[in-house]
Amino acid sequence: MNLDFFIAKRLIKSGDSKSKISSPIIKISISAIAIGVVIMLISMASGFGLQHKIREKISAFSGHILINNYNNNQSGLTLDSIVNDTAFYNNFRNIKGIKNIQAYATIGGIIRTEKDFEGIIFKGVDQNYNWDLFKPYLIAGHIPTFGKKHNKNVIISKTLSDRLGLKLNDSFNTFFLRKNSDKPQLRIFKVIGIYDTGFDDFDKNYVIGDLKIVQGLYKWPKNAVGGYEVILQDFDQIDKKTEDIEKETPPTLYAQSIMDKYPFIFNWLQMFDFNILLILVIIIFVAGLNMITTLLVMIMEKRQFIAIMKVLGSNNRKLQTIFLIQAAYIIGVGLLIGNFIGLGLIFLQKQFGLIQLNPATYYVKIAPAYINFRHILLLNAGVMIAILMMLLLPVLFISRISPVKVLHYD
Repeated sequence: MNLDFFIAKRLIKSGDSKSKISSPIIKISISAIAIGVVIMLISMASGFGLQHKIREKISAFSGHILINNYNNNQSGLTLDSIVNDTAFYNNFRNIKGIKNIQAYATIGGIIRTEKDFEGIIFKGVDQNYNWDLFKPYLIAGHIPTFGKKHNKNVIISKTLSDRLGLKLNDSFNTFFLRKNSDKPQLRIFKVIGIYDTGFDDFDKNYVIGDLKIVQGLYKWPKNAVGGYEVILQDFDQIDKKTEDIEKETPPTLYAQSIMDKYPFIFNWLQMFDFNILLILVIIIFVAGLNMITTLLVMIMEKRQFIAIMKVLGSNNRKLQTIFLIQAAYIIGVGLLIGNFIGLGLIFLQKQFGLIQLNPATYYVKIAPAYINFRHILLLNAGVMIAILMMLLLPVLFISRISPVKVLHYD
């Protein structure tokens, strides 16, 4: 039986190269599968890449979970303070998956230069702030070092730098209006870093500096902060960790994930999952139809061979398996070519950023390319299995081929 199986496979393969009909159809099927895989890989890389890139940008400014006073509004400005003490941090020690908890406070201000002015949100942070998420967006200068003394060094965005004509090491005046005070407070800052995220909601507004500046403007004690940002080890656990943190916070505070704070952005990002799935289904369906046509042509061309094998004792299941193996070989070649081309294009985009986007629409300047080898393996396995499942019906046509009729007329 194994010998017959081997001979049958060799006969089918050898016949393909000589066939005037099935050979070009097989090439078309391989090309269709390869092109489909390229499109699917690019769709996944760009869709998931956009999700990850935007998520990273928001996390760089807000952490993953925010802990705030109920009296603070949604504008990003701090209204009431929170007492920062050791007991507060101890509440979260039993929660696994938290990478860092960092204090911050914000206050509105106006930067005034000789030629222009601009409204900003001054965000104060301390020496415990984790800059790992922020560093990729620092395009000039360096991160300030905060300690016991007031530090007047700040980081501004490229957007504010261009609008106000501020460069590294330039000093500028900023006026702040405190709560319950009609007299503006002047502070002079020095630019030691410039960042660029391409995310207008942040780049147009935020200046990052010392938390002590905000504490002084609000006349808070040293142990008072505006809120906390929680950095997680795994973003996918954000909903679960938000619930866990909420249980540990005092009644006057609330925990909010960035997905809840920016719902319009994350709802938009979730649409990419549906779009990617729709593309995958359509392409697999089209590739499956191509393979069905190819398989039927191969069966019709090999009907005399099928008849002879049946006469020699081969059953329908064995013959069906032979043709399915041949189909799997064709699909495999298409997958191999498609992966080579698709991953090559993704690598080029990742290295050189050839395709650019409008940041006002997509929140990024360069189309991101995210490669997850687990997704790639699942995609290839899914394509192979899905198409072979579609071929189970047409391969049943082999059982309808009668050796008597075929050998009599052929």
